[in-house]
Amino acid sequence: MKLAFNIALRYLFAKKSQNIINVISMISVIGILTGSAALIVVLSVFNGLHGFIGSLYSSFDPDIKISAIQGKIFSLDSVGVDKIKNIPGVVAWSEVLEDNALLKFSKRQMPATIIGVDDNYHKVTGIDTIMHDGIFRTKYKKENQGVLGYVLADQLSVRLNFVTPLSMYAPRRTGRINMANPQNAFRTEYISPVGIFMVKQIEYDSQYLIINIEQARRLFEYDSTVVSSLYLKVNDYSNVGNVKKQLAEVLGPGYKIADRQEQHASFYKMMQLEKLMAFLILSFILLIAAFNIIGTLSMLIYEKKESIFTFRSMGATKRLVTRIFLTEGWMISLVGVIAGLVIGIVLVLLQENYGLLKFQGGGSFIVDAYPVALEWTDVLLVLVTVSTIGLLGAWYPVKVIVDKYYTQIGR
Repeated sequence: MKLAFNIALRYLFAKKSQNIINVISMISVIGILTGSAALIVVLSVFNGLHGFIGSLYSSFDPDIKISAIQGKIFSLDSVGVDKIKNIPGVVAWSEVLEDNALLKFSKRQMPATIIGVDDNYHKVTGIDTIMHDGIFRTKYKKENQGVLGYVLADQLSVRLNFVTPLSMYAPRRTGRINMANPQNAFRTEYISPVGIFMVKQIEYDSQYLIINIEQARRLFEYDSTVVSSLYLKVNDYSNVGNVKKQLAEVLGPGYKIADRQEQHASFYKMMQLEKLMAFLILSFILLIAAFNIIGTLSMLIYEKKESIFTFRSMGATKRLVTRIFLTEGWMISLVGVIAGLVIGIVLVLLQENYGLLKFQGGGSFIVDAYPVALEWTDVLLVLVTVSTIGLLGAWYPVKVIVDKYYTQIGR
């Protein structure tokens, strides 16, 4: 193996008798280089988008969300709250009650999702970090207060300095409905808006109103033990898997335990699928570029056909000769992929640290520059993929042409 490698290395850098062989070899290296650099850059862009949008979600969502598999509510008495609190890694928890209601402010009306939260809510989420205006508070002395998304606030024309209360209407769950007085079919609660949050995700900013959980229970007619979910904060998110296993043992099979990614499973699956498709498309382009290696090796083997006869005369087997030229074809792709990875990594690191490529629009976007994130698993994946493509691209011409010359030369 070492002999084949040394001879292939000498052939790789030795001057060819025909200059066209050098040109085609250089084209092969440049093709592999360009494809490898593009592949690592594209994968890093997907990583950056994945992490950036995930950080937006994490400012509103908890580390772990516990909800019922069947139905939209459950009782705290059925989950063993004391056992959950004592699980190692759980540092805070919050009761949450979520349901739909109709909001009315002045003459404007909008459907919305009401989230009733307790005093620990700000400890398990990053709600304090995304306040666009005002403060996060759901109750002050005896006054019921709340915060809502900035799109929802704009649709209702809510301003924090207005004295007009925000009305919430929810259908009654209990009692009879008097058709002569349909207004009695709804329960009504009022709050004073004191804050507007901005997640910068339309499904949040246009949908949610956060109020005190006691008021939410009155509005939706639930008792003091009913919640729709429990939000948990862990001390180290890298340990979230172990915490979920312990929660599963405590809660049993009737509850869904979701971490941040599982709370938005469709989004993360879509991002992974898009990343996979981009990888496959660019790999296919690299496969096409690898066909240049076929031309390079064909001309090189033709040039070295006398050397093949010499190797055979010295006792070299056909397997050794094949390995020499196969190694050279693999080295051509290896030189290209290593150079491409170096260029790609440098480009990604420059973008990550200096934001060289910026969005056009003068600061109207959430971030100024394209988000990227380099993952070394992607580097290894590109290295293995392109090296394998180069090896497969070299195998056929080497196998066929060497077999032909090794058999015919010297007859």
